[in-house]
Amino acid sequence: MFNLTCVDGFRYPGLEEVYVTDLIPLTQGPATISSDQKLCLFNPLSLRPGPLKTLQTNHGNLTCAKAFDISGSIVATAGENGSVSMWDLRLDEKQAEVARMTDNQVPVLSLACSSSGFSVVAGTELRQSQASILIWDVRSTPTPRQKYQEVHSDDICELNFHPSDPNILLSGSTDGLVNVYDTRITDEDEVVIQTFNHDASIHHAAFLNDTDVFAVSHDERFAVYSMAEDQEKGSALNSFGDMREVLGCQYIANVSAKANGAGAVIGAGSHDQQMFELVHLTRGAEWTLDRANSVGLPGAHSSEIVRSFCFYDEAQMVFSVGEDGYIKSWKPSS
Repeated sequence: MFNLTCVDGFRYPGLEEVYVTDLIPLTQGPATISSDQKLCLFNPLSLRPGPLKTLQTNHGNLTCAKAFDISGSIVATAGENGSVSMWDLRLDEKQAEVARMTDNQVPVLSLACSSSGFSVVAGTELRQSQASILIWDVRSTPTPRQKYQEVHSDDICELNFHPSDPNILLSGSTDGLVNVYDTRITDEDEVVIQTFNHDASIHHAAFLNDTDVFAVSHDERFAVYSMAEDQEKGSALNSFGDMREVLGCQYIANVSAKANGAGAVIGAGSHDQQMFELVHLTRGAEWTLDRANSVGLPGAHSSEIVRSFCFYDEAQMVFSVGEDGYIKSWKPSS
Protein backbone atom coordinates (compact mmCIF):
# COMPACT_ATOMS: atom_id res chain seq x y z
CA MET A 1 0.00 0.00 0.00
CA PHE A 2 1.19 3.50 -0.88
CA ASN A 3 0.30 6.02 1.83
CA LEU A 4 -0.60 9.66 1.30
CA THR A 5 0.04 12.45 3.80
CA CYS A 6 -2.64 14.79 5.16
CA VAL A 7 -1.43 18.24 4.08
CA ASP A 8 -4.39 20.45 4.99
CA GLY A 9 -7.74 20.40 6.73
CA PHE A 10 -10.64 22.39 8.10
CA ARG A 11 -12.98 21.46 10.94
CA TYR A 12 -16.52 22.80 10.86
CA PRO A 13 -17.13 25.06 13.86
CA GLY A 14 -20.17 25.02 16.16
CA LEU A 15 -21.34 24.02 19.60
CA GLU A 16 -23.05 20.93 18.21
CA GLU A 17 -21.14 18.17 16.43
CA VAL A 18 -21.22 18.61 12.65
CA TYR A 19 -21.05 15.68 10.22
CA VAL A 20 -19.70 16.43 6.74
CA THR A 21 -21.85 14.08 4.71
CA ASP A 22 -20.74 14.41 1.08
CA LEU A 23 -18.17 15.86 -1.32
CA ILE A 24 -18.94 17.26 -4.77
CA PRO A 25 -15.81 17.70 -6.93
CA LEU A 26 -16.08 20.87 -9.04
CA THR A 27 -13.48 22.42 -11.33
CA GLN A 28 -13.29 25.42 -9.00
CA GLY A 29 -12.72 23.20 -5.95
CA PRO A 30 -14.46 20.67 -3.70
CA ALA A 31 -17.94 21.49 -2.40
CA THR A 32 -19.43 19.86 0.68
CA ILE A 33 -22.77 19.38 2.39
CA SER A 34 -23.03 18.96 6.14
CA SER A 35 -25.44 18.22 8.96
CA ASP A 36 -25.69 21.94 9.82
CA GLN A 37 -27.62 22.22 6.51
CA LYS A 38 -24.85 24.12 4.69
CA LEU A 39 -23.42 23.90 1.20
CA CYS A 40 -19.79 25.06 1.18
CA LEU A 41 -17.17 25.63 -1.52
CA PHE A 42 -13.45 25.31 -0.73
CA ASN A 43 -10.20 26.44 -2.30
CA PRO A 44 -8.50 23.09 -3.03
CA LEU A 45 -5.07 24.58 -2.28
CA SER A 46 -6.05 26.15 1.04
CA LEU A 47 -8.62 24.43 3.26
CA ARG A 48 -7.49 25.73 6.63
CA PRO A 49 -8.90 29.29 6.32
CA GLY A 50 -12.36 27.80 5.76
CA PRO A 51 -14.88 27.86 2.89
CA LEU A 52 -14.69 30.35 0.05
CA LYS A 53 -18.48 30.35 0.13
CA THR A 54 -21.05 29.13 2.66
CA LEU A 55 -24.70 28.81 1.67
CA GLN A 56 -27.51 28.01 4.11
CA THR A 57 -29.93 25.58 2.49
CA ASN A 58 -33.62 25.38 3.31
CA HIS A 59 -34.66 21.74 2.96
CA GLY A 60 -35.40 20.95 6.59
CA ASN A 61 -32.73 18.27 6.76
CA LEU A 62 -30.26 18.43 3.85
CA THR A 63 -29.87 14.86 2.54
CA CYS A 64 -28.09 14.97 -0.83
CA ALA A 65 -26.31 17.05 -3.45
CA LYS A 66 -25.02 16.52 -6.99
CA ALA A 67 -23.09 18.66 -9.45
CA PHE A 68 -25.23 19.85 -12.36
CA ASP A 69 -22.36 21.58 -14.14
CA ILE A 70 -18.88 20.75 -12.82
CA SER A 71 -17.05 23.49 -14.72
CA GLY A 72 -19.81 26.03 -14.16
CA SER A 73 -20.00 25.38 -10.40
CA ILE A 74 -23.74 24.68 -10.41
CA VAL A 75 -24.94 22.25 -7.74
CA ALA A 76 -28.35 20.77 -6.88
CA THR A 77 -29.36 20.08 -3.27
CA ALA A 78 -32.45 18.43 -1.76
CA GLY A 79 -33.80 17.15 1.51
CA GLU A 80 -36.51 16.40 4.00
CA ASN A 81 -39.17 18.87 2.86
CA GLY A 82 -39.11 17.55 -0.73
CA SER A 83 -37.72 20.71 -2.33
CA VAL A 84 -34.83 20.76 -4.80
CA SER A 85 -32.60 23.84 -5.13
CA MET A 86 -30.09 24.82 -7.81
CA TRP A 87 -27.09 26.90 -6.69
CA ASP A 88 -24.60 28.86 -8.78
CA LEU A 89 -21.51 28.95 -6.57
CA ARG A 90 -19.99 31.79 -8.63
CA LEU A 91 -22.67 34.20 -7.35
CA ASP A 92 -22.84 35.86 -3.95
CA GLU A 93 -24.87 34.32 -1.13
CA LYS A 94 -28.06 36.30 -1.78
CA GLN A 95 -28.20 35.43 -5.49
CA ALA A 96 -26.70 31.92 -5.46
CA GLU A 97 -30.01 30.00 -5.34
CA VAL A 98 -30.95 30.29 -9.02
CA ALA A 99 -33.89 27.82 -9.08
CA ARG A 100 -36.13 25.97 -6.65
CA MET A 101 -38.55 23.12 -7.34
CA THR A 102 -41.09 22.83 -4.50
CA ASP A 103 -44.06 20.88 -5.85
CA ASN A 104 -42.99 17.64 -4.12
CA GLN A 105 -43.77 17.21 -0.38
CA VAL A 106 -42.08 13.82 0.18
CA PRO A 107 -38.48 13.73 1.53
CA VAL A 108 -35.86 13.45 -1.22
CA LEU A 109 -33.07 10.91 -0.56
CA SER A 110 -31.16 10.97 -3.86
CA LEU A 111 -30.38 13.21 -6.82
CA ALA A 112 -28.97 12.90 -10.33
CA CYS A 113 -28.11 15.69 -12.76
CA SER A 114 -27.40 15.86 -16.49
CA SER A 115 -26.40 19.25 -17.88
CA SER A 116 -26.40 17.87 -21.46
CA GLY A 117 -29.92 16.53 -20.94
CA PHE A 118 -31.08 19.64 -19.00
CA SER A 119 -32.35 17.23 -16.34
CA VAL A 120 -32.49 17.09 -12.56
CA VAL A 121 -33.88 13.90 -11.02
CA ALA A 122 -34.98 13.26 -7.43
CA GLY A 123 -35.68 9.95 -5.69
CA THR A 124 -38.02 9.97 -2.71
CA GLU A 125 -38.60 8.15 0.53
CA LEU A 126 -41.38 5.57 0.63
CA ARG A 127 -44.58 7.31 1.71
CA GLN A 128 -48.05 5.77 1.67
CA SER A 129 -46.69 2.69 -0.14
CA GLN A 130 -45.16 4.84 -2.89
CA ALA A 131 -41.61 5.93 -3.75
CA SER A 132 -41.21 8.28 -6.70
CA ILE A 133 -38.64 9.30 -9.29
CA LEU A 134 -39.27 12.90 -10.38
CA ILE A 135 -37.59 14.36 -13.47
CA TRP A 136 -37.41 18.11 -14.09
CA ASP A 137 -36.36 19.91 -17.25
CA VAL A 138 -34.42 22.90 -15.92
CA ARG A 139 -35.41 24.99 -18.97
CA SER A 140 -39.14 24.81 -18.19
CA THR A 141 -41.60 25.10 -15.30
CA PRO A 142 -41.01 23.87 -11.71
CA THR A 143 -43.38 20.94 -12.40
CA PRO A 144 -41.69 17.59 -13.18
CA ARG A 145 -41.86 16.60 -16.84
CA GLN A 146 -41.85 12.94 -15.79
CA LYS A 147 -42.91 11.03 -12.69
CA TYR A 148 -42.39 7.30 -12.08
CA GLN A 149 -44.17 6.00 -8.99
CA GLU A 150 -44.29 2.21 -9.38
CA VAL A 151 -40.69 1.28 -10.19
CA HIS A 152 -39.54 0.61 -6.60
CA SER A 153 -41.28 -0.67 -3.47
CA ASP A 154 -39.03 1.11 -0.95
CA ASP A 155 -36.84 4.23 -0.48
CA ILE A 156 -34.95 5.33 -3.60
CA CYS A 157 -31.51 6.00 -2.17
CA GLU A 158 -29.35 6.28 -5.30
CA LEU A 159 -29.67 7.88 -8.75
CA ASN A 160 -27.07 8.27 -11.50
CA PHE A 161 -27.08 9.04 -15.21
CA HIS A 162 -25.31 6.98 -17.87
CA PRO A 163 -21.82 8.38 -18.62
CA SER A 164 -22.55 9.07 -22.30
CA ASP A 165 -26.35 8.92 -22.81
CA PRO A 166 -28.37 11.53 -20.87
CA ASN A 167 -31.58 9.58 -21.55
CA ILE A 168 -30.45 6.54 -19.57
CA LEU A 169 -30.90 6.70 -15.80
CA LEU A 170 -30.04 4.25 -13.00
CA SER A 171 -31.73 3.96 -9.62
CA GLY A 172 -31.01 1.93 -6.49
CA SER A 173 -33.43 1.24 -3.65
CA THR A 174 -33.60 -0.35 -0.23
CA ASP A 175 -35.89 -2.92 -1.92
CA GLY A 176 -32.64 -4.48 -3.24
CA LEU A 177 -33.18 -3.60 -6.90
CA VAL A 178 -31.04 -1.57 -9.28
CA ASN A 179 -33.11 -0.39 -12.25
CA VAL A 180 -32.02 1.15 -15.55
CA TYR A 181 -34.50 3.37 -17.42
CA ASP A 182 -34.92 5.03 -20.78
CA THR A 183 -36.40 8.34 -19.63
CA ARG A 184 -37.82 9.07 -23.09
CA ILE A 185 -40.46 6.45 -22.28
CA THR A 186 -43.44 7.74 -20.30
CA ASP A 187 -45.24 4.40 -19.74
CA GLU A 188 -44.17 2.98 -16.35
CA ASP A 189 -44.73 -0.57 -17.61
CA GLU A 190 -42.15 -0.02 -20.37
CA VAL A 191 -39.64 2.45 -18.88
CA VAL A 192 -37.42 -0.11 -17.06
CA ILE A 193 -35.01 -1.58 -19.62
CA GLN A 194 -32.92 -3.61 -17.15
CA THR A 195 -33.25 -4.76 -13.53
CA PHE A 196 -30.53 -6.22 -11.32
CA ASN A 197 -31.60 -7.86 -8.06
CA HIS A 198 -28.77 -7.35 -5.58
CA ASP A 199 -30.88 -9.07 -2.91
CA ALA A 200 -29.86 -6.53 -0.24
CA SER A 201 -30.66 -2.89 0.51
CA ILE A 202 -28.71 -0.69 -1.94
CA HIS A 203 -26.30 1.84 -0.47
CA HIS A 204 -24.62 2.97 -3.71
CA ALA A 205 -24.95 2.07 -7.38
CA ALA A 206 -23.73 3.69 -10.60
CA PHE A 207 -22.34 3.05 -14.06
CA LEU A 208 -18.70 2.01 -14.27
CA ASN A 209 -18.68 2.47 -18.07
CA ASP A 210 -21.20 2.33 -20.93
CA THR A 211 -22.34 -1.24 -20.15
CA ASP A 212 -21.29 -2.18 -16.60
CA VAL A 213 -22.96 -1.21 -13.33
CA PHE A 214 -21.83 -1.67 -9.73
CA ALA A 215 -23.92 -2.07 -6.61
CA VAL A 216 -22.85 -2.04 -2.97
CA SER A 217 -25.40 -2.80 -0.26
CA HIS A 218 -25.79 -1.49 3.26
CA ASP A 219 -24.34 -4.80 4.46
CA GLU A 220 -21.24 -4.12 2.29
CA ARG A 221 -21.89 -6.74 -0.42
CA PHE A 222 -20.40 -5.67 -3.73
CA ALA A 223 -21.11 -6.84 -7.28
CA VAL A 224 -20.73 -5.73 -10.89
CA TYR A 225 -23.54 -6.26 -13.39
CA SER A 226 -23.62 -5.86 -17.17
CA MET A 227 -26.21 -4.52 -19.59
CA ALA A 228 -24.32 -6.05 -22.55
CA GLU A 229 -26.50 -8.20 -24.79
CA ASP A 230 -24.21 -11.23 -24.53
CA GLN A 231 -24.57 -11.36 -20.74
CA GLU A 232 -27.20 -13.39 -18.93
CA LYS A 233 -29.94 -10.94 -18.01
CA GLY A 234 -29.88 -9.81 -14.40
CA SER A 235 -27.08 -12.04 -13.13
CA ALA A 236 -23.89 -10.58 -11.67
CA LEU A 237 -20.87 -10.29 -13.95
CA ASN A 238 -18.63 -10.42 -10.86
CA SER A 239 -19.86 -10.98 -7.31
CA PHE A 240 -17.24 -10.03 -4.73
CA GLY A 241 -19.32 -10.82 -1.64
CA ASP A 242 -18.98 -9.04 1.70
CA MET A 243 -16.20 -6.48 1.26
CA ARG A 244 -15.52 -6.45 5.00
CA GLU A 245 -14.17 -9.98 4.59
CA VAL A 246 -12.54 -9.39 1.20
CA LEU A 247 -10.68 -6.19 2.15
CA GLY A 248 -10.48 -6.55 5.92
CA CYS A 249 -12.38 -3.26 6.30
CA GLN A 250 -15.47 -2.26 8.27
CA TYR A 251 -17.41 -0.28 5.65
CA ILE A 252 -17.42 0.92 2.04
CA ALA A 253 -17.89 4.68 1.72
CA ASN A 254 -18.48 4.66 -2.05
CA VAL A 255 -17.11 3.58 -5.43
CA SER A 256 -15.84 6.24 -7.83
CA ALA A 257 -15.64 5.34 -11.53
CA LYS A 258 -12.71 6.64 -13.55
CA ALA A 259 -13.64 9.06 -16.32
CA ASN A 260 -12.04 6.90 -19.03
CA GLY A 261 -14.21 3.89 -18.15
CA ALA A 262 -11.14 1.73 -17.46
CA GLY A 263 -11.80 1.13 -13.81
CA ALA A 264 -12.87 2.56 -10.49
CA VAL A 265 -11.68 3.30 -6.97
CA ILE A 266 -13.34 1.72 -3.93
CA GLY A 267 -13.15 3.70 -0.70
CA ALA A 268 -12.88 1.24 2.22
CA GLY A 269 -12.71 2.35 5.85
CA SER A 270 -11.60 0.82 9.14
CA HIS A 271 -12.42 3.20 11.97
CA ASP A 272 -10.87 1.02 14.65
CA GLN A 273 -7.57 1.17 12.73
CA GLN A 274 -8.11 4.83 11.79
CA MET A 275 -7.38 3.95 8.16
CA PHE A 276 -9.08 4.64 4.84
CA GLU A 277 -7.95 2.71 1.78
CA LEU A 278 -8.49 3.51 -1.90
CA VAL A 279 -8.56 0.18 -3.72
CA HIS A 280 -8.39 0.05 -7.51
CA LEU A 281 -11.01 -1.96 -9.38
CA THR A 282 -9.65 -2.81 -12.84
CA ARG A 283 -11.22 -4.31 -15.94
CA GLY A 284 -9.37 -6.95 -17.91
CA ALA A 285 -11.03 -10.19 -18.94
CA GLU A 286 -13.11 -9.56 -15.81
CA TRP A 287 -13.29 -7.02 -12.98
CA THR A 288 -10.58 -7.56 -10.35
CA LEU A 289 -9.34 -5.83 -7.21
CA ASP A 290 -5.79 -4.49 -7.39
CA ARG A 291 -4.70 -4.53 -3.73
CA ALA A 292 -1.02 -4.22 -4.63
CA ASN A 293 -1.50 -0.64 -5.81
CA SER A 294 -3.96 0.54 -3.17
CA VAL A 295 -3.53 4.00 -1.61
CA GLY A 296 -3.87 4.58 2.13
CA LEU A 297 -4.98 7.62 4.09
CA PRO A 298 -3.43 6.83 7.50
CA GLY A 299 -5.20 8.45 10.43
CA ALA A 300 -8.15 9.08 8.10
CA HIS A 301 -10.84 10.85 10.18
CA SER A 302 -9.66 9.33 13.47
CA SER A 303 -12.19 6.74 14.68
CA GLU A 304 -15.10 8.40 12.83
CA ILE A 305 -16.60 7.20 9.54
CA VAL A 306 -15.32 8.68 6.27
CA ARG A 307 -18.45 9.71 4.38
CA SER A 308 -17.00 10.64 0.99
CA PHE A 309 -13.82 11.09 -1.03
CA CYS A 310 -12.77 12.50 -4.39
CA PHE A 311 -9.55 13.04 -6.29
CA TYR A 312 -8.06 15.76 -8.46
CA ASP A 313 -5.66 13.78 -10.66
CA GLU A 314 -3.81 16.72 -12.20
CA ALA A 315 -3.00 18.16 -8.77
CA GLN A 316 -2.31 14.66 -7.35
CA MET A 317 -4.65 15.40 -4.47
CA VAL A 318 -7.31 13.39 -2.65
CA PHE A 319 -10.03 15.00 -0.51
CA SER A 320 -12.03 13.28 2.21
CA VAL A 321 -14.83 14.27 4.59
CA GLY A 322 -16.17 12.52 7.65
CA GLU A 323 -18.31 12.39 10.74
CA ASP A 324 -15.55 14.14 12.73
CA GLY A 325 -16.55 17.41 11.01
CA TYR A 326 -13.40 17.67 8.91
CA ILE A 327 -12.59 18.11 5.26
CA LYS A 328 -9.00 17.01 4.61
CA SER A 329 -6.62 17.03 1.65
CA TRP A 330 -4.00 14.38 1.00
CA LYS A 331 -0.91 14.27 -1.21
CA PRO A 332 2.08 12.00 -1.80
CA SER A 333 5.05 12.82 0.42
CA SER A 334 7.53 14.94 -1.52
